[in-house]
Amino acid sequence: MPTNWAISSAFALVTAGCLCPQSPTGVQSFPLQSAAGLSAPGTKIEAANYLGRNCVKVTAGNEDGAGLVPLPGTDFQDGTIEAEIALKSNVPPGVRFPGFVGIAFRMRSDASHYELFYLRPGNSEAADQAMRNHAVQYVSEPDFGWYRLRRDWPWVYESHAELAMETWTKVRIEVAGRAAKLYLNGSTRPSLVVDGLKGEDLHGGVGLWGYSGEEAYFSNVSITPSTPQNLKNGSDAAGKWQMHYAGDGGPMDATMELHRDGSKVTGKWSGPLGQGRAITGTWRNGYVELSFPCEWPKEAGQGAPGPVNGFMTGWIDGDSAKGRMRVEGRSDGVWTAKRSE
Repeated sequence: MPTNWAISSAFALVTAGCLCPQSPTGVQSFPLQSAAGLSAPGTKIEAANYLGRNCVKVTAGNEDGAGLVPLPGTDFQDGTIEAEIALKSNVPPGVRFPGFVGIAFRMRSDASHYELFYLRPGNSEAADQAMRNHAVQYVSEPDFGWYRLRRDWPWVYESHAELAMETWTKVRIEVAGRAAKLYLNGSTRPSLVVDGLKGEDLHGGVGLWGYSGEEAYFSNVSITPSTPQNLKNGSDAAGKWQMHYAGDGGPMDATMELHRDGSKVTGKWSGPLGQGRAITGTWRNGYVELSFPCEWPKEAGQGAPGPVNGFMTGWIDGDSAKGRMRVEGRSDGVWTAKRSE
């Protein structure tokens, strides 16, 4: 996928046409049978009939970038987003192009920050298994794009799914606090689970997302809010923590003593990977990224013993914390922690 993620988009006022007002139950419906009320500078939006269905076609105006079309009047925190999406490639035959189409949520009014699930239908039937595993993707723009997430946390934020070009796909996104799940084509089993959304915005708009070199089609968007989880950003990292790590290389318990100076975090990690190991990292509005040198123990039974590095990311919410941890080349899993003092 190209690295230029420049997006031109802006919120628009609701006008007559394709947009339906919010119902008394709070459900918002957007049949998208016309382009009335939709606007995104630099992106072409028009009514279309694709595969026998009236819908909206989105064509990104950038040569190498995305187009994001906000749905007016949306302010989504927790709940469900449902939509039907499809895409047709305009790339010449013989040029590899998996396609990119999805739904953004918790989007700022200037579209500078948002969470996003998107599909790459062309990867679904790739000959290479690694490429097949890139069929559905989560990102959080602008700081956590696909490239960073794939390098730092391989296979965690993307997976395989049965998809096809030039076919309508039903998408269902369920969001609850800092977690989200993506379901496809009516399945009761999620295709992708994200436990720890990377964005710091807890609510925002919903948008239609497409990419250059293709025609992205959208129909029947429905937004159903649920009672929001009681979350607040900004929890401090400082303190003593009792943590548990459930990794594929075996579970372990440990302690952390953390100190924060602005966005800088320091401290010590003590447990099966070593005692008093120096922690360094960053804090951003309650989100932490930490690392420490450690020693993989011979008692683990899996992986060669010796010096390695540990990496942790996650959110602190009050006196609780949760995220992902990996010990390079040895283990990957989930960590949880409670502040003891």
